[in-house]
Amino acid sequence: MGKVLVIGSSNTDMVIKTEKLPAPGETILGGTFLMNPGGKGANQAVAAARLGGNVTFVTKTGNDMFGSEAVQLFEKEGIEAKFISKDDKNPSGVALITVDEYGENSIVVAPGSNGTLSAIDIKDEIFDTDKSDLFLMQLEIPVATVEFVAKKASGNGNRVILNPAPAQYLSDDLLGCIYLITPNETEAEIITGIKVHDVASAEMAAKKLCKKGVKNIIITLGASGAYLFSGAQAKIIPAVPVKAVDTTAAGDVFNGAIAVAISEGMELIDAVAFANKAAAISVTRMGAQASAPYRSEIQP
Repeated sequence: MGKVLVIGSSNTDMVIKTEKLPAPGETILGGTFLMNPGGKGANQAVAAARLGGNVTFVTKTGNDMFGSEAVQLFEKEGIEAKFISKDDKNPSGVALITVDEYGENSIVVAPGSNGTLSAIDIKDEIFDTDKSDLFLMQLEIPVATVEFVAKKASGNGNRVILNPAPAQYLSDDLLGCIYLITPNETEAEIITGIKVHDVASAEMAAKKLCKKGVKNIIITLGASGAYLFSGAQAKIIPAVPVKAVDTTAAGDVFNGAIAVAISEGMELIDAVAFANKAAAISVTRMGAQASAPYRSEIQP
């Protein structure tokens, strides 16, 4: 089994549950308040570790309470944390999250130290890997850092998985280094300019990404499942129907699960089915990292 090297963000999530999401200018009296560890990179690292992955996490925290607590939590989850650096000038990242009664959410992120994670913070030792090792990244850190890692890792023969969230412009140079990209419908539209609303439009977006050099594409379609486009195969892998309580980290759990499955040698179709199961369990629970399931819950 290969290692999963996650390079990305670490935040503290401050969550309020409400009956509905507020409109602009509207104040709502909410219910439960929760403060949880989060950040797309950290969520994916924890999800991968709980699902049995051999995980190393690279991030940058502030020199503050939030950062120290995050590192302690990573170590408790069995994640290799020796490559985590500290920013003495900026605070750790924070996300303000509102979750409605249907489990839908609205999120605003203050990146803090995540925004200063640069190539200088990525130690050469991180790239001393076997070709079976995977690099998993997102876009809550500077895209220049993502490009640096992707080019160096793919140049070494490693597979790079990119979860392009929050979506932004991606250069052809970066896309050409990607083994697997995993946008949702909104992210796929922002990246390709094609509005994704069904299988036909998902295929159009996937083909455009393929032409730019991405080897495999998975477009997540919420309750409709995930659309896999991979060379000779194009297929919808259905979602697992559940009653959602909080969808905050569903995509992160999906990506962590995908990385573990691929590191274990699963075929992509089986890896997506595995990830769909993990994501389905996560939305039945509150919180980001707290919602990530363990391997025994998926394959008892």
